[in-house]
Amino acid sequence: MADLKDRIIRAAKLDVHLYEEVEADRDAMGQAMLVVVLSSMAGGIGGFQAGGLTGVIVATIGALLSWYLWAYLTYFIGTKLLPEPQTKADPGELLRTIGFSSSPGLIRILGIIPGLYSIVFFVASIWMLIAMVIAVRQALDYSSTFRAAGVCVVGWIIQLILFALLFSLLGGGRPV
Repeated sequence: MADLKDRIIRAAKLDVHLYEEVEADRDAMGQAMLVVVLSSMAGGIGGFQAGGLTGVIVATIGALLSWYLWAYLTYFIGTKLLPEPQTKADPGELLRTIGFSSSPGLIRILGIIPGLYSIVFFVASIWMLIAMVIAVRQALDYSSTFRAAGVCVVGWIIQLILFALLFSLLGGGRPV
């Protein structure tokens, strides 16, 4: 478990070597998925002030679903639409690296403190996006950080559109 804690801290510190390490470590998939679940739960709990217990459950499930959708889109866009000549990755490599890029999302639990919700979620979102760009660059063997950022942003926009459509079809409000 100390290994997991160390990896979470290194991922949050944006340690490029950590992302290379988990890309190569096939046994790190369980840890990566645990980070995603914990980060999603932190987001749900952090949003308690905004939505109560129902909001916690909906936000946690929404965060998990959006992460999986974004991960799939990132893999497809990064390996099929925007690969570099040296790009080679399997879904496991990308899932492990971007799973750990969710580490900064653990701070979202602080959103439960009155008055901190918006700032904590904003900071966590930016931090997680930067971590994901690093994770994608490493997993897809990109030489260009700009290309990795483009893959992440395009996937994020598509994901937002899909969730907005889903919520509008279900008669809900805004996406999670």
